[in-house]
Amino acid sequence: MTAATRLLDDMCHLTAQSLIKLETSEHFQVVKLLGEGSYGKVMLAVHNKSGSPMALKFFPRVSTNLCTFLREYNVSLRFCTHPSLSRALGIAYSTPSHYVFAQQAGLFGDLYDFIVPEVGLEEDGCQRVVSQLCGALSHLHSLGFVHRDVKPENVFLCDAACRWVKLGDFGMVKARGTKVPEVWYRSPYCTPEAEVARGNRDGGGDAGDPPVKSRDERKKKRRPQVWAMVEPSVDSWALGVLAYAALTGAHPWPQTSSDCTAYLKYLRWFSAAKTLEDRLDVWAEQQHQVMAGAKERPPVPPQFARFTPLARAFFRLLLDPSPRDRGRPEDALGYLGGPWMLAGEKERLEEQRKKSPGRGAVKENESRGQR
Repeated sequence: MTAATRLLDDMCHLTAQSLIKLETSEHFQVVKLLGEGSYGKVMLAVHNKSGSPMALKFFPRVSTNLCTFLREYNVSLRFCTHPSLSRALGIAYSTPSHYVFAQQAGLFGDLYDFIVPEVGLEEDGCQRVVSQLCGALSHLHSLGFVHRDVKPENVFLCDAACRWVKLGDFGMVKARGTKVPEVWYRSPYCTPEAEVARGNRDGGGDAGDPPVKSRDERKKKRRPQVWAMVEPSVDSWALGVLAYAALTGAHPWPQTSSDCTAYLKYLRWFSAAKTLEDRLDVWAEQQHQVMAGAKERPPVPPQFARFTPLARAFFRLLLDPSPRDRGRPEDALGYLGGPWMLAGEKERLEEQRKKSPGRGAVKENESRGQR
């Protein structure tokens, strides 16, 4: 247990003793709904006395453990000091129906709303988002915490050009090394190592499996619970998928599993590229130099053919199937600054962006069932 996790436990204990009861309408003017999910809802509000805008996060008391609420609040209050982490404002209270805390408001919505389907963000904007998220995640990891829910819906914008974004929603944050039930779910954000839990009754299940009716069949269907240690590598994987989604307006594969064709093509290319040590000569490729004695490159999977060698190396760094070898967010900073899209693809996307009637999103539809 790190000093930060010990401090978090102490803060939760103290906050539990001092949590006050308030009526929201007596102290805030609620403006509009900002978002909602399995946890509850987030409302944009203005403080009656100070006039300050803020986001109020409401957790239904009937479905929320007080300890869970206090942990999320105190993680955001005490440890989210990085400018690209959404910070709590020191206001936490309870009503007859909800636990509530206030945090900084992303007045321009979340990244999900800015990603045009099949087009994505402009390359410069995408790299700005990635750069800030690298810093935010590195900060959390340095304190011994893992976010575990990095996705566009949890990245909040402070301006329309993505010059300042904040990673939020700390409800799934755990200390590194914590043992938790492994969960597999149909999503590109699910790490490859989680597939060992596929089909577990407590592990998110497999939505494609036929229903099991008889008692004997249910017994056969049950598998022992798989436990895993929380590691920062899960955030690296999610950051890689988010970057791909932001850059292209699509996902690299529908799910990370041994029976997904798109993922298997990537896996074969990754293994061959790693064998040839492509990462060492990415800059030479970028400059179109011919390497003496270099072996022929393996075929690039279709979903990565649009990228420059620099971008491909970036994705191989974060989307390494082996959690032990997966790069850290801070390592990814070395791949920013250069072109990520091939010139022809970049021009095509610019034309598509001009024709787009409005902003859409790449939606992460899978329910992880971990709250």
